[in-house]
Amino acid sequence: MTPDEPVQKQLEAYNAHDLEGFVAQYSDDVEVFRPPSPKPVLSGKIEFSSHYERNRFNIPNLQASLVSRTVSGNIVIDLESIVGLGTEVLTGFAVYEVERGLIRRVWFF
Repeated sequence: MTPDEPVQKQLEAYNAHDLEGFVAQYSDDVEVFRPPSPKPVLSGKIEFSSHYERNRFNIPNLQASLVSRTVSGNIVIDLESIVGLGTEVLTGFAVYEVERGLIRRVWFF
């Protein structure tokens, strides 16, 4: 499995609002960061899953589009365009660290 495979699968599950398929691409000890804070905003698969269930997958028109992707070793950097989180289209970078075929850390910029 290449590092971009779980990243692509989670993107597809995100757009299908498939929580189970989405969370399956992440490690049990996943950490999510929002720089510049050095501390994770979400830690562990249970907290991660609960957040996405309550704050993302309940938004009917939520969709993320891949603008570009760069892979370097076990790091995958996606430039994404997101609709449904407010009235404007959001664009940002998601940096995924993949370990043993699962996403272990994510930084959202």
